[in-house]
Amino acid sequence: MKKTILFTMFLSFSLLSACSQQLPFLQRAKKLGLEYVKDVPLSGGTTRFDYQSIDERNRRLYIAHMGSDMVTVVNIDSLKVIKNIYNLPNVHGVLAVPRQQRIYASATGKNEVAVIDENLLQIIATVQVGDYPDGLAFARLQKLVFVSDEHGKTVSVIDAKQNKLIKKIVVGGEVGNTHYDSISGLIYSADQTHNQLVTIDPQKIKIIKRTNLPSCRGAHGFYIDEQTHYALITGEDNASFVALDLNTGKIIAKNKVGNYPDVLAFDKQKQLLFVSSESGVVSVFKVRKNNIKKIAESFFYSGAHTVSIDQKNHLIFFPLKNVKGKPVLRVMRIL
Repeated sequence: MKKTILFTMFLSFSLLSACSQQLPFLQRAKKLGLEYVKDVPLSGGTTRFDYQSIDERNRRLYIAHMGSDMVTVVNIDSLKVIKNIYNLPNVHGVLAVPRQQRIYASATGKNEVAVIDENLLQIIATVQVGDYPDGLAFARLQKLVFVSDEHGKTVSVIDAKQNKLIKKIVVGGEVGNTHYDSISGLIYSADQTHNQLVTIDPQKIKIIKRTNLPSCRGAHGFYIDEQTHYALITGEDNASFVALDLNTGKIIAKNKVGNYPDVLAFDKQKQLLFVSSESGVVSVFKVRKNNIKKIAESFFYSGAHTVSIDQKNHLIFFPLKNVKGKPVLRVMRIL
């Protein structure tokens, strides 16, 4: 009976997604509360993109163009490409840390993290880490970089002052994304094998807590909302969404998103969470304390699995690998 119900739900969602794909793009965007601004031409091939990072202070967007082994730097005011930073094999994660005047990028093809100077926009150091580095987080007080070693089942810790690996924390399962919580000063990582959110104390550099996420299979991407102090988490294996109250350790909301959810982005002023997925479906949630509601969902564009948001101008960025045979950064505005 359970298998029949799950198959029916999957079929219904697939039919809904297929119907959405038939709508013209502007209509699909309008369903999500978005309006088209422009497409910014990008270099490299029609290959996969991965994570993005916005530096609000310097008004820059950093995009990991994974399939082309480079990070693209975009001015988010002029919407023009500043530079491409090459020699980053299979780059997955990218993280701007303006206080350090550094950008960190996980060059998965070499199992290393590249340290990039913010002013020179050049690689100034590389640090060998664990197997298949992916997500990145920075602990401000300790000046440590935490790296998700997805296949290595560890979190590597880098001393940002010396650009040196100082420890590998054994997680035990494949590690999804890793984030810093500015409220508690703790680091969180998703254990996608055991469906857990793992809490790491950056001072002690060790795991201090594991929280089970029973309805979130393959927990991978998540975002920590400072206003509610919720961890908003997606499960890539069952297209699930859960909201975990980090103060109480309780799950306070559950929902569904597009198949194979990946990257999440949050508009702090509008309190809107955007969940992008490998299926091209984007889901939108209104996030308030004790009140989380899905307000929109639609197919956006093929391969639109990565997203970021400029908090100042409420622009939302979708790098798309193939629009009429070329890679572009599709810029939309949140209405």
